[in-house]
Parts: sequence; C-alpha cells; structure tokens
Amino acid sequence: MSVYLQLAQAMFPHITKTPEDYEAQYPPRSLPDGARVTRIAPSPTGYLHLGTFFTSMVNRLTADASQGVFFFRLEDTDKKREVEGGADDILKGMKDFGLTIDEGFVAPGEIIGSYGPYQQSQRAEIYQAYVKLLVAENKAYPCFCTEEERQSARDAQEASKERTGYYGKYAVCRNLSPDEALQRITAGESYVVRLRSEGNEANRVKFDDMIKGTIEMPENDEDIVLLKSDGIPTYHFAHAVDDHLMRTTHVIRGDEWISSVPKHLQLFKTLGFKPPKYAHVSPIMVEENGNKRKLSKRKDPQAAMHFYAQQGYPALSVLEYLLTIANSDFEEWRRTNPTAPYNAFKFNLKKMSVSGALFDLDKLNDVSKTVIARMTATEVAQQVLHWADEYHPAFAALLRRDTAYTEGIFSIDRGNAKPRKDIARWSDVPDYVSYFFDELYDNALELPDNISPADAAAILRAYAAIYDPSEDKQAWFDSVKSICAPLGFSPDVKEYKKNPDNFKGHVGDISTVIRIAVTGRRMTPDLCSIMQQLGTDKVQERLNTAISVYENNI
Repeated sequence: MSVYLQLAQAMFPHITKTPEDYEAQYPPRSLPDGARVTRIAPSPTGYLHLGTFFTSMVNRLTADASQGVFFFRLEDTDKKREVEGGADDILKGMKDFGLTIDEGFVAPGEIIGSYGPYQQSQRAEIYQAYVKLLVAENKAYPCFCTEEERQSARDAQEASKERTGYYGKYAVCRNLSPDEALQRITAGESYVVRLRSEGNEANRVKFDDMIKGTIEMPENDEDIVLLKSDGIPTYHFAHAVDDHLMRTTHVIRGDEWISSVPKHLQLFKTLGFKPPKYAHVSPIMVEENGNKRKLSKRKDPQAAMHFYAQQGYPALSVLEYLLTIANSDFEEWRRTNPTAPYNAFKFNLKKMSVSGALFDLDKLNDVSKTVIARMTATEVAQQVLHWADEYHPAFAALLRRDTAYTEGIFSIDRGNAKPRKDIARWSDVPDYVSYFFDELYDNALELPDNISPADAAAILRAYAAIYDPSEDKQAWFDSVKSICAPLGFSPDVKEYKKNPDNFKGHVGDISTVIRIAVTGRRMTPDLCSIMQQLGTDKVQERLNTAISVYENNI
C-alpha cells in the first residue's frame, strides 16, 4: 500500500464506497441529443431574491428549449448563515411565480428524482469519497494551519504587497511528508483538506462564456480548501462533484462567480470530469442619482419576490417582464404573437445583456397591464380573490359576498378587441372597483370647473326622468344626447368646438356629470355597463343623493 493510500485511509477510514461506485449509481441521463441539464442551487440564507428568480427563469427556459431538465439543489453547507424556512420560502416563491422544477426539490417538502440527495449537507460521504481518492493520488493533502497562522500569513502578504492566498511559499503544509501528516492526524490535530494545485498564475486559462463570450484569466495556483475541518466541503468542491454526478451540462449563474471559474475548471480537470458549459448572468441594475448599481436586498424592496406577491403582480406579468430584460427581441415577438404562451418564445442565452439590464417598475406595470387585459373576467376574479384572501381579507369578504356580481365587475370592457388596461397589480383593484361597494364608495361629487351645481342638478333630474336600465350602450348614449339641447348643451362635440360660445358644454360634459353622480369619478370604464352592474335601485339612489347635494350647494 502506498504512503498516500495509507494517509487517505487514515483520514477517511469510514468511507467504503469509491468514486467508481458513485459513477455507476448516477449514470449519464437518458435524454435527447443536445438536451441541456440546468440547475438552480441556492443557499437557504434568506428570502427569494429577484436575481435568483431571474437566473432560475433563464435556467428553466434553457432546459425547455432543448427538451432538457431543470433541477433544484440546495447548497446548505454554510450552517452559520442558514435561515430557518429559507429553503421553503425560495421554493414557494418559485412555484407562486410560475417556475416549475423537474427534479430535486420541486416544492416545499417534496423531492423527486434519482440523482439525489439534492441537499449538500446529506452528501458528505460522496464528497469524502472523491477527496479520499485525490489524497491517495497525491492531488490533495491535509493542512494543519490554524486560523492564527493563516492570519499571520495574510498580514505578511499584505505588508509585502503580495496577493493573499495559500500558494507558493505560503502553502506550508503542502510539503509535509505523508508520514508526518499521518502522525499529526493520529495525534488528533484538526485539519482541512486542500487541493494540490498544479496551476501557475503566469499561465492563462481561456473559456467560452455563453453570454459574455471568450474570457481569459490567470490559472489558479492556490491550494484551495476542499473539505473544512468538520468534513463538509467548500462550495467550490461540492459544486464540481454535484454537477458532474447530477450530469449538469450548463451552469448558468450570477456573474459574481466568473472569478472562480479558473478554480472550478481546475477541479473538473483534477477530478477527471468533463466540465459543463458556463453562462454568467449579469445582475439586474437600478438607477440612483444618475448612476447604476446592483439591485440591493437592503435598499430596494423590489429585490424580494415577496414584494411582487404583496403588491399582487400576476406570475405571468413578472415572467414576461423579466423576459424583456433577458432577451430584447421578446417584446417584438409578443406583439406578433399576442396570445401565445410565453415559453413558446425561442429564448437565446447569447442575446442576454453582457453588462446588466436596468430594472424599470413603470415598464413592469405596463407589461402587467397588458397581461391582465388579456385575462378573462373569471381569471381576474379568481386571481384577485387569491391575492385578497392573503393580503386584504376584508376586501376578499366583500368580493365573496356575491361571486357572480364580482365576476360581472371584471367583465366590463373585457374580452373585446381593445380591452382597457387600468389594472397593473391586484393591489390596485380595491380602489379601482370601490364604487361597486357601499363599504368602499367615496361619493366625492366634485364637479369640473365648467359645470355649476345648478346645471349638474338639472342634468341629473333630466336624466333620472328618462333612465332606463334595459338600454344597451348605443341606446343609453342616445338618451344622454336627447337631454343636451333643452339644458343648453350641444349633443355633438364637433359642433360645440366650432361654436363654444353658443353652449354651456357638450354631451361629454353631460355624461361626466352622470358618471360622477354614479361612481364619484370622472374617468371609469363604460358607464352604461357599470350602471347595469350596480342595478337600478343603486343607480337611482346615487342619482338622487347627488341631486340633493348639488341643489344644497346652489
């Protein structure tokens, strides 16, 4: 038995499986040629960030475009930063906003797939089997340096203006003999396991990033930590083993990881693995004082997916908005294909922004208004109720009092060639529909400057006398026109504009007074439909109330 094999056995006496065993346990996937296997691998250290969701969407679309697989792996080796319930929050957010997961953690408490465990803290023996082999091959070694010794080395490096790290003459445990290392392990000294790097910083490593193009960087010459003293791997090593055994073909992640690629490529080569293809996603930016900066968890409420849930943005609105960020030609495609599902769009990694797209809440609202305008009244009612049940229970109770009435509200000006685009998010709805409910109605009967209370009262009395709830839109408008001339208003807007001094106003002013009396607003969807939805008794009641108010103000 070689001395290095003896050392490996002493370090990992409990490890009986070999890498060959795991290669057999996790064989290449049976997928169509060219199928891409992508993943999202967050740490459970807090809420679901918009950037994480965006990257997940890109992974999902990349897998979809090739009949591939998108899986979720939980990277939970940093227990100090772990937040209780963090993983479930991420998974719930993904599900709530329409991102399905094929394998791994697919929902809170639900795991499927044959390439698990999908949680790094449950894969310790797998990592240790590969490290054991590297030690036996003299490609890794135990390092007994204390944190105090490491800090002293860092101080010396900074004093001499050298880059910090465990390399060259500073890699003091690299030259320990296997016998000395074995003695120190037997004596019970604590240690980490480091890679015996064969890199040289003077050399260059080149790789093709599917978003950013060709990138060239110095080789890694640091003896990076593979296993910490508790036997748990670092992210660098764990991701290499996991992505190989889970047969990941494309690693699509934030561009903060670009600087780590030389380490990762070196690990794949040392382990004898074929490296995946890399695509590094630029961060979503915000504008502040004329400058751009990354979307911040601390500064920006819109950084959290909770924000979109609380505000009531439909899942499809968020997805479609993020697609406008991801590929600039999505908007043109959507205009050409207004009713197609969003994932019918041919997403392309190479069309993603190299520098990072700017987040625009106004643009999100515009996209969302279009998405909501395409929905049926039933869909709107269901989604509003779902949102209100969680975030506005009192409003939900009003809507549930008569669901047919509720659905009728949302059917107004919907389903035609040019539906209105008044609602951007479900939190807009309580105010938007308030005049349909006495509990919310604010009868602000403020008139335009060109209409006196006396004229308003006369208009409403004249209309109340001919009000017919059975009229359709054209008949209703004809009725409104019929009372114009006797009251001194023009029934024709064009005629009024030619001779404004001959009239008090025009038919639009008449309908505005009626609209204010019935809804308390100057701008609403189709007033005839609103009145039909409110019902005869409610309309008459509001007309009479407004008449009384205006007459008392004469």
